[in-house]
Amino acid sequence: MNRAESTWLPRSAAAEAIALWALCFAAIVITFVTVTPVAKLVATVGFLYLPILSMRRRGEDFSDYGLSLKNWKADLKIFVIMGAIVFPLFIGGYLGFASVMPALPGDVVKWLTPYVTAPHFQARLPDRFWEHVIDDLFVVALPEEFFYRGFLQARLRDAWPGGRLFLGVRLGPAFWLTAVLFALGHLAIFQVWRLAVFFPALLFGYMRERTGSVVGAAAFHGCCNLLVLVLDAAFFGR
Repeated sequence: MNRAESTWLPRSAAAEAIALWALCFAAIVITFVTVTPVAKLVATVGFLYLPILSMRRRGEDFSDYGLSLKNWKADLKIFVIMGAIVFPLFIGGYLGFASVMPALPGDVVKWLTPYVTAPHFQARLPDRFWEHVIDDLFVVALPEEFFYRGFLQARLRDAWPGGRLFLGVRLGPAFWLTAVLFALGHLAIFQVWRLAVFFPALLFGYMRERTGSVVGAAAFHGCCNLLVLVLDAAFFGR
């Protein structure tokens, strides 16, 4: 059975998606509070394996939720386009923030950013950079994209298939709710500034709808994380 043949009611699709998100969120919170070093592992395992329980029930496979290389050319194309547009804009915004950060009140900096020291540029890469490359691409970005944009966005779209056309794709309630859940999910480690991931989530969600795959979105997601890591190392020594 494939996704088109699923007999689940739309109401069940939305309930299933939100219930699995809540289960994963609760597991991350509990482990972060009790056994902090295990929280990341719990998140990765949950993102990869919880959807499988639902998929097997309906006889689906990973390609039904965008985890496939069959559209690799479209994934590569949109990755290049997004990177060419977004990365220069983000770097410019980062440099602008670093220039005004010393003038901001300490409480504002504390609540809105992870930074605790004033910026001071020094050309350098993060320690163990290549380990971060593997981690951000395959431990963080790919599981998150499979869970959020692959599984959740697809199941929520089953419940609410409508939406408005925007740049060649139809974006409706499923698209927006997935981005909201993605942002809320990052509050599992109690850092308010992480809600800002709502905005890149919109880009990841668009890429998923554009290509029908999560591969390009996962690669872009991982590169976004690495870009922040490199800038943080250069300006804050993190």
